[in-house]
Amino acid sequence: MKPSHTLLALGLGLCGAAFYAPAHADCGRLQKLESGGDYTNPADRDRLTVVEQYHFTPDVERLVRGASDSVGGDLSYTLEHFPNHHRALAAMAKLALRSKTSQPRGARYSIECYFDRALRLRPDDARVHSLFGGYLLAINQTDNALEQLRKAAALEPDNATAQYNLGLLYVRQKDYPNARKAAQKAYENGFPLLGLKKKLQDAGQWQEAPQQTPGGAAQ
Repeated sequence: MKPSHTLLALGLGLCGAAFYAPAHADCGRLQKLESGGDYTNPADRDRLTVVEQYHFTPDVERLVRGASDSVGGDLSYTLEHFPNHHRALAAMAKLALRSKTSQPRGARYSIECYFDRALRLRPDDARVHSLFGGYLLAINQTDNALEQLRKAAALEPDNATAQYNLGLLYVRQKDYPNARKAAQKAYENGFPLLGLKKKLQDAGQWQEAPQQTPGGAAQ
């Protein structure tokens, strides 16, 4: 699964027939279903194909219409089988924001629970931290967003989406030196949107990243 611009092991790995993890609040236990698994594990891709074919269709991902249920129901099914499915998490977060509710119609859990479940399965999944941080930033939970985005950037420094969202948060806090560093990393790694750069330019705080010489030193 290739990275896209769309979010410490704690003993929560695969063990026998189940993901062994305690229930968190009302977010449910993680179970390894017959047609489920870890989104980042190549060994689970055959099961992923079945789930995506019948439940995570392009129309579901775009929040246009459901495939076998409501959009929320199909996204929920996908995330119950693959808790850290990056694109399904991003779609569910967009649905929650669009619906102005943390638990869209058809979803078994709240969006916070889906992120909780994903991180119980894979605490070291940088893209889940990045997506969660982006969602928290969108609902103005800036302290929690900063925590998630910093984790994403630490786990995967070349994650352009995490760096971009981190830069947006730093701009909001008027921490321009850190915002500029995050923006430079995001654009060095191919992030396509220029909104962060424009915000820094408007604040008189943008500058291009120092060019590297062939020996690796900044000019």
